[in-house]
Amino acid sequence: MSILLVIVHLLAVLLYLAAWRADGRRADFMVAVGLVLHAWTLWEEVLGSGWRLGFASVLSATLWIGIVVLWLEGLTMRVRALRTLILPVAAFVSLLPLFFPGADISAQAARPLFVPHLLVGMLAYGVLALAALHALLMVATERALHGGGGGVVPDSSFGRFLESLPPLLTLERILFRFIAVGFAFLTLTALSGVLFSEEVFGRPFVADHKSVFSLIAWFVFGVLLVGRRLWGWRGRTALRLTLGGFAFLLLAYVGSRFVLEVIFGRY
Repeated sequence: MSILLVIVHLLAVLLYLAAWRADGRRADFMVAVGLVLHAWTLWEEVLGSGWRLGFASVLSATLWIGIVVLWLEGLTMRVRALRTLILPVAAFVSLLPLFFPGADISAQAARPLFVPHLLVGMLAYGVLALAALHALLMVATERALHGGGGGVVPDSSFGRFLESLPPLLTLERILFRFIAVGFAFLTLTALSGVLFSEEVFGRPFVADHKSVFSLIAWFVFGVLLVGRRLWGWRGRTALRLTLGGFAFLLLAYVGSRFVLEVIFGRY
C-alpha cells in the first residue's frame, strides 16, 4: 500500500467532513473534490494491482455513488440535511478498504459481461443505499413530529435540523425517485446475472444465497413501486418496504462477504 494512496484517502475524508459542516457553493465544491479523490482511491484499490473486490470496497463504492446522486439532487433542491447524514458515514466507510482489501477477482473480470454486470450492480447498491438512508431520515422525522411527549422542541438541535428539511411530501417524492432509478439498475443486474450467467460468472445460473437475496430485494422494491402506482402506497408502508428491500440487498453481497472476510478470514 502506497503512502500516496493513504494521503489521498485522508484528504477525501477531510473534505467530506469539512463539507458536512459547511453550506452553499463552498460545500458543493468540497464534496465534488472529495468525490474525485474518493473515486481515485477506489480505482487504485480495485484496479491498481489487478481486480480486487470485497465488502469494504463495495460499501465504499456504494457510498460514493450515493453522494454523487445526492450532489446532483442538491443542485436543484435543498438537501443539506441529507448531506449531514451521509457524509460522516461516507468518510468512515471510505477508509475501510485500507484495512480490508478484499479478494483477487482478475479471473472473473476477464469474462465478457462481468465488468458491466458489476458496475450496474454497484449503481443499484448506491442509489438504493441512499434511498434507505433517506427512509431512515423520514422515519425519524415522522416520529419526532407525530410522536408523543409534546413533539419537537423548536430551539433544540434536532428541531433546527427538522426545520432545514424539505416538506415530507417533497422528501417522499425524492425517495421514490431514488427507488425507481435503483430498481431499474437492479433489474438490469438481475437479468444479466440470470440470463447471461455463463458470460458473467462462467457457469450456469445457480440459486445461491446472493442470487436469492438479490431477487427477493428486487421483488420487494417492485411491489413497492407497483403499490405506489396503483394504490398510492406511502408513509410507513413505503418506508418499511424500502428498508426491508435494502436489508435483503445488503445480505446478498456485503453481508456474506463481511462474514467470510472478517469473521472467517476467508478472502
